[in-house]
Amino acid sequence: MVNYRFLGNSGLKVSELTYGNWLTHASQVENDAAIATVHKALDLGITSFDTADTYANTAAEVVLGEALKGQRRESLEIFTKVYWPIGPKGPNDHGLSRKHIFEGINGSLKRLGMDYVDLYQAHRYDYETPLEETMQAFADVVRQGKALYIGVSEWTAEQLRAGHALSKELGFQLVSNQPQYSALWRVIEGKVVPTSAELGISQIVWSPLAQGVLTGKYVPGQPLPEGSRATDEKGGSQMISRFMNDEVLSAVQKLKPIAEEAGITMPQLALAWVLHNPNVAAALVGASRPEQLEDTVKASGIQLDDATYDAINDALAPAAVTDPEETYSVSPKARLI
Repeated sequence: MVNYRFLGNSGLKVSELTYGNWLTHASQVENDAAIATVHKALDLGITSFDTADTYANTAAEVVLGEALKGQRRESLEIFTKVYWPIGPKGPNDHGLSRKHIFEGINGSLKRLGMDYVDLYQAHRYDYETPLEETMQAFADVVRQGKALYIGVSEWTAEQLRAGHALSKELGFQLVSNQPQYSALWRVIEGKVVPTSAELGISQIVWSPLAQGVLTGKYVPGQPLPEGSRATDEKGGSQMISRFMNDEVLSAVQKLKPIAEEAGITMPQLALAWVLHNPNVAAALVGASRPEQLEDTVKASGIQLDDATYDAINDALAPAAVTDPEETYSVSPKARLI
C-alpha cells in the first residue's frame, strides 16, 4: 500500500504516489483502459488524483470523474488546475484573471461531477494579471467551498514568496507547488525548495521518471520500444526529446547495477530518489495499463541509504540539469491568446 505525507504546512495528507492523468486520459489511452487503471490505483492504495482542465482540452477531467463515480468522496484527494487556454480559446480563456479562475473552477467541478476539489492549482504564473487579483480570486474560491486548499505549478522562489504573503493576508493557505523534478531535472533544488521549506509549501512533482527515460528502457544505439512515449506523435515524443541523447541515455544505463544492488527496479529507484527529498509531498505517476501500477506503487516507503543516493547522483552528474535559472523560463511572459 501507499504511504501518506502532509501537504505543506497543512493537516491534509496525500498519497506520496499520486495518480496523474496528463498524457493518458482522453489522449493516449482509450477511456475503458483509463478507467480500469484508475480503479487499479484505488485498489493499490492511491487516493490522490491530479488532473487539469487543459488536459485533452477538458476531456481528461471528464474521464477521471467517470472513473471515480461511486467512490466515497471523503476518501479521495482530488487536484486540478487552471491557467492554460481551453474551449474556443477566446481572449479570456487563459491566465489567472478573476474571470478565468471562476469559470475554470466551475467548469472543472461540473466535468469531475464533484462539489469541491481538495487542491486547486495555478498551472503557471500569470505575468499579465495582478497577483493581488489572482490571490483574491483563489481566496473567494476557498470561501465558497469549491476548493479546500490552493497550490501553484512551476512558480519561481520569488513568486512563491509573494503568493504566500498574500495568501496569509487573505486568510487561506498556499500549500503546494507542482514543478518538474527528477534525478535528471533538478533545477528546483537551488532556490525553489529552500524557499518552499521555509514557507511551509510542499512540492508535488511531475515527470519523476523523466518521461520514462529513468526506467532504462531507452538504450543508446537501440531502436525505440514500440508504443513508448518516445514514439508517440500526439505529444509524448516532443516532451521527452530533451532527454533523448546519448549522453543522457548512457548515464541512465549506469543506474542498472545500482538498482540491482538495492534490490529494486529502475522505476522504483527513480521514484525513491525523488521521495528522498523531504520537501516532496508526492510524486505524480501515470500508467497506460493497470498492471504498470503494480510495480510503481512498490516505490512507496523505500528508503534510499546515503551510499545509494550518492551513487545515483554520481552516475547522472554529467547529464543532470541543475541550473536554478531554468525555473525562470517556464511560465510565458505573455498570454498565448
